[in-house]
Amino acid sequence: MNQENLLIYLVSDSIGETAEQVAKAAISQFVFQDYEIRRFPFINEKQQIMEMLEEAKQGRSVVVFTMVVQELKDYLIEETARLNIPSIDIMSPVIAGFGGVLGAVPKREPGLIRKLDEKYFKKVEAIEFAVKYDDGKDPRGLKKADIVLIGISRTSKTPLSMYLAHKNLKVANVPLVPEVTPPKELYDVPSKKIIGLTTNPMKLIEIRQERLKALGLKSEANYASIERILEELEYADNIMKRLGCPVIDVSTKAVEESASIILEILREIGYKLTNGK
Repeated sequence: MNQENLLIYLVSDSIGETAEQVAKAAISQFVFQDYEIRRFPFINEKQQIMEMLEEAKQGRSVVVFTMVVQELKDYLIEETARLNIPSIDIMSPVIAGFGGVLGAVPKREPGLIRKLDEKYFKKVEAIEFAVKYDDGKDPRGLKKADIVLIGISRTSKTPLSMYLAHKNLKVANVPLVPEVTPPKELYDVPSKKIIGLTTNPMKLIEIRQERLKALGLKSEANYASIERILEELEYADNIMKRLGCPVIDVSTKAVEESASIILEILREIGYKLTNGK
């Protein structure tokens, strides 16, 4: 490498993406012949810093860092000064600025933005799972699910699945219909991971009649008849008893309330919720 070329050492106690993006954006503002970037992520010991600086002091170098752990940051600043290596602290001025505005003390924890990104992608994955395994579309998803909702038509299976997906839970749901045998995979799911949904028959008549109207069908269709609804509820109740799963009556509950009960059931069985609640 030509002696005039610049070595940019990117040092971080996390992945180091911020340091690289800022360094590249800044150096693009200069007419510059050549430079090389060397990235040192996940620095968590002073020895790692010293080894990097031993290399950096051999050439024309600058250290660009995004260290948030105070002890390591102070050590890096001290050693670059001692070795006469220029250093640029990217994070501290921004953190100090926000600290002044918010009147709060920073966590000084590496990788928080990456953790937020991971949480976002887990939520997207859970939502995609809920869509893929909604309404019993693919019984293979039952074993992969964090929780399985079962119940007759119009017992809020899909809305609950989507709501819980936003809590990073992978939810599958299965409709229970007297004429259709439940998938055999349902009986391989631990009963504590299955939630049965039931409802008041008179409330269900109203809901189904409104559904028929929305579809432009006659409200007196068998789908909304009391005889049919009682038959479906009895059939579903027998399956839920056979499975030995918890059952929630959703007739007077909002989706949020039913979801809260489900989350509490999961806590009781020791399921670790990924959204931290």
